Amino acid sequence: MKYIQSHLFLLTMLIFSSCQQDNPVVFQPSAGEQFRPVYHFTPETSWMNDPNGMFYLDGEYHLFYQYYPDSTVWGPMHWGHAVSRDLTHWEHLNVALEPDSLGYIFSGSAVVDSKNSSGLGTEETPPIVAIFTYHDPNKEKSGLVEIESQGIAFSLDKGRTWEKYSGNPVLPNPGARDFRDPKVQLFQGKDGEEFWLMTLAVSDHIEFYSSDNLIDWEKIGEFGKRIGAHGGVWECPDLIPMKTPSGELKYVLLVSINPGGPQKGSATQYFIGDFEEGVFTPDDTMIRWMDYGPDNYAGVTWSNIPSDQERVVLIGWMSNWLYAQEVPTKTWRSAMTIPRSLSLIDIKGTLLLKSEPVAELSLLRKSSYEIEVQSALPSVATELTVDIDNEEPFFIHFRNELGEQFRITKENGLLSIDRTNAGISGFDPDFAAIHSAPMSWPAKNLRIFLDAHSVEVFVNQGELVMTSTLFPNSPWKEVELSENLKNAKLFSLEK
Repeated sequence: MKYIQSHLFLLTMLIFSSCQQDNPVVFQPSAGEQFRPVYHFTPETSWMNDPNGMFYLDGEYHLFYQYYPDSTVWGPMHWGHAVSRDLTHWEHLNVALEPDSLGYIFSGSAVVDSKNSSGLGTEETPPIVAIFTYHDPNKEKSGLVEIESQGIAFSLDKGRTWEKYSGNPVLPNPGARDFRDPKVQLFQGKDGEEFWLMTLAVSDHIEFYSSDNLIDWEKIGEFGKRIGAHGGVWECPDLIPMKTPSGELKYVLLVSINPGGPQKGSATQYFIGDFEEGVFTPDDTMIRWMDYGPDNYAGVTWSNIPSDQERVVLIGWMSNWLYAQEVPTKTWRSAMTIPRSLSLIDIKGTLLLKSEPVAELSLLRKSSYEIEVQSALPSVATELTVDIDNEEPFFIHFRNELGEQFRITKENGLLSIDRTNAGISGFDPDFAAIHSAPMSWPAKNLRIFLDAHSVEVFVNQGELVMTSTLFPNSPWKEVELSENLKNAKLFSLEK
């Protein structure tokens, strides 16, 4: 096939006829330090990793996350906290949970106990209950195995302040080295009775527990030994009821794994099957990955989203344990992915999980206006959409004036992101690499979200997704498209 060999259009001079404005689309400098994203969530300062404890209540999406306020590398874990009314603009709140004598506060979940089943609130003021993992560093130093257990805390003011339960831990360790990341949901059993279901990661498998009151827990089943990918420890599970395109009820079980991902390091696999009375039965033993890029991990979903929204919303940690503590940001480390709506799709008779950018991201679009380029600042925050004319190979190249570039290509049935020459990479020998994913069905369109230090590629609105972090020494300043990419549109994104 032929490629367009004309000199690429500088984004500072580029005009799309579809923009309906006369001003050129140009670069916008970030107000923050180098690599600070414009529209992805980051902590104000210090270290962040897994999202956890997310719930929706009274118009607010609550995002909690693993946080160490005293350093830009991992340390004693707290729960950081932020809220948003539109999943795009976030307000930072005070730290929600801090370590105590029982240990660090690892990942978990939060539920709105609307019927006050826990007795931690009242009928007039039902509690929000957070369920989290205690990690005891003193027991770990002593060589003990039982270093993790499950505790709870509750809030009576819509998540602004929290009190830990005096009887913690509510689920002691049964003798497992890794016993963590409880995801709790209200579940309806076969007889129609409701109970609380906990999905918990235990070393190399998942265990299921039930409770009537969020305090007393009983094991009812397990899944995963010798099934799926087992290159590392299983973490951050999430069991999600979802409908197939034909209307059949299925359950999607998310399981993050570190290491053992398809691009080395950490990644999230998922299983599709049935769940009844504590037994998860997968439809098959196929290994499926939620995101084929190197930098989407520990993603979990929001609880208590109103049924009239008819969607499941997830956010992930945009990094990889291979190099997360070494990346070249200064006062903060790590960002979250953009929020994504999950659904099931049928590709040639195989069910797969689709991850589509949430509709609210369109609120950030600012088309075709002039902004000044400044060196040594993050690149413009953009969304690029294109249609694909045929099944021939295609490419998209982004470059800066220093000769750095990254490439998005499809060839020989593989979608690839090449960051071998995308800027700073010496902090880890595995960072400068080409990451590929199988793409055997036709690619019809692409949505590409570019921010100061990341790219997220969605094929066919999320039938295949790849997320990658990038650390260019200067913002990306030009883009080149192959000729079979049509109807290209560029949106600058602003908060």
